Amino acid sequence: MSAEQPALTTVVREWGRIGCIGFGGPPAHVSLLRELCVDRRRWLTHREFEDGIAATNLLPGPASTQLAIYCAWRVQGVPGALLGGLSFIVPGLILIVALAAIFLAGSPPDWVLGAGAGAGAAVAPVAVHAGASLVPASWGAAASRARWIAYALLGALAAATVGPWLVLLLLAAGTFELASRRGARDRLELTAWPPLAAVAAGSGGLLALAWVAFKVGALSYGGGFVIIPLMQHDAVDTYGWMTGGDFLNAVALGQVTPGPVVHTVAVVGYAAAGVGGALLAATVAFAPSFSFILIGADRFDRLRRNARVRAFLDGAGPAAIGAIVGASVPLALALDEAWQVAVLAGAAVALFALHRGVVMTLVTAAVIGVVAALLGAPLPG
Repeated sequence: MSAEQPALTTVVREWGRIGCIGFGGPPAHVSLLRELCVDRRRWLTHREFEDGIAATNLLPGPASTQLAIYCAWRVQGVPGALLGGLSFIVPGLILIVALAAIFLAGSPPDWVLGAGAGAGAAVAPVAVHAGASLVPASWGAAASRARWIAYALLGALAAATVGPWLVLLLLAAGTFELASRRGARDRLELTAWPPLAAVAAGSGGLLALAWVAFKVGALSYGGGFVIIPLMQHDAVDTYGWMTGGDFLNAVALGQVTPGPVVHTVAVVGYAAAGVGGALLAATVAFAPSFSFILIGADRFDRLRRNARVRAFLDGAGPAAIGAIVGASVPLALALDEAWQVAVLAGAAVALFALHRGVVMTLVTAAVIGVVAALLGAPLPG
């Protein structure tokens, strides 16, 4: 790493720039952070950056956000981590809350409804695409192919049927894999408290919103899209904060805005309790990422070498991949209009046959929705 330490104002400016232009999800964020910290400024060596990627991929929660916080921590310590992380998160958060206010308004214009309906129709194939992209690396690292398949199938089934309890399935899969290698004594360490937290959140209100956001920020394994099954059933069915169509819009907004995909939780928070709910949900969802880095960044080398951590993720990871794919079922069933089904099919062709990017696919679907609305096509209720 370069001996020159950047000023905090530089950290705020550069991480804020990435937060403003970071369209495209984690791959884009990693590329922008590498270009800044390794190639251009040389604050980190290639090895230090790759070690940061490897370590943050072992943590639950949004890995690219954690990488941004970690890189800022490496160049300016705790103040850098706090200011750099906030600078990375806040621009997209402001934008997505503003868009949530438009899309969730009582009587939005037809073209807004059309844009949401079009982009929402493309979300199901985007979820399948996200899950499929994670399969090769996870499959190649599997200790047991049979258990990998079992974890993935259980994750898909849970996401499609019992969404609120998916987090328990993820923890159980990780714990079972750990126990299968290390012995049954490891089982109790990871599974005692989530049921209690779930029961505590059962009454609804802000406590329930905080629990949903906490699941997103601290208990999600396998990439940003696993937040969909973790939130969907709670937001739509259990607490009724939003309709299925509203949730599709929330997911689409999280994909087409810059910064972390986890910003989607702010739309759910807005639907539940307005701007205050959006800020509460975002705060609870992102707080674990800051905690993981500030408390554990100097122990990342030991984390990477920890066989128990890797064993747990070898179980939770495939279950999360299955959950991402399984989430496409309720997402597709939430579509109300025939033209949305056609958009879904077109998005699948664009992603899997034409290899178009996710952001471009969603924006195109939104434009189709606007045109459909202007032409008088029926819109979801």
